[in-house]
Amino acid sequence: MNPDKDLFLISPLEAPLQVYFESPFREDYFEIAWLKDEEPIHFIQEGTPRVKGDWLYLIPANRSPRPRKSGKKGTLIAFHKSVLDYEVKEFSLDVIRLFLGKGAGSFSTILLEEDMAVTLESILWIIKDEYEQQQENFLVLKALLKAFLLKLMQYKAQTLTRQGLNEKRVYHFLLLLEHHFREEKAVAFYADKLNITPKRLNQILKQKTGKTITQLLQERLVVEARQQLVASAKNIQEIGYSLGFEDRSYFSRFFKKMTGQTPEQFQKQAKERIFPV
Repeated sequence: MNPDKDLFLISPLEAPLQVYFESPFREDYFEIAWLKDEEPIHFIQEGTPRVKGDWLYLIPANRSPRPRKSGKKGTLIAFHKSVLDYEVKEFSLDVIRLFLGKGAGSFSTILLEEDMAVTLESILWIIKDEYEQQQENFLVLKALLKAFLLKLMQYKAQTLTRQGLNEKRVYHFLLLLEHHFREEKAVAFYADKLNITPKRLNQILKQKTGKTITQLLQERLVVEARQQLVASAKNIQEIGYSLGFEDRSYFSRFFKKMTGQTPEQFQKQAKERIFPV
């Protein structure tokens, strides 16, 4: 790698090329840092959950400061700003908009959904293969990079629409949960009903609620258990059975883990508050 001459760079983030990271010419490059299955490294608004996933950091040319090392799983893709000189003006402007964040001089961050991560990874695999050839073909690399960037532009443009869809998915999940939480404890059941993968459903719920499917299911079971322990004429074993627990001891362990009390302790304390002696 010769940062004052080479137009492209691909490097693992775990062990980046220091000659590039320390080069005075580094600011002449657009950088895409793709973190694989990692938590975000940028500031997340207070109260917003830190979702683990595939994060893209798009840093435009002429921006400083830049990270000197990562220590994260993933890939760094960099291309010299002169690469855009060979493109039509409209595409070059679209690339700059893609990389710019909301504030002046800032950078863009994107959390990839699973299907888009797979699509981009297939393109990146071909780019890496071409990049590692002894005789780099500039035109092929440029064409592959353009395909990668166009896919990113399309994905970013669809973000608002996808966010609206994800809100609908959360709503439908909560409806499903309300109807099936007693008998269905499997994550795959809810994901199948929504026609997405369990991993993607968990990611959406973490983004929108800060909780996983399992956490939401457990919380709903506890709410119902508390209501029945106070208002139902059923005994504790019957309440546990009605919530899908075949064994009373398993129900008791679950309830204590979630609330810090056994069902008997909670029931006694609740009834004393309602009917004080």
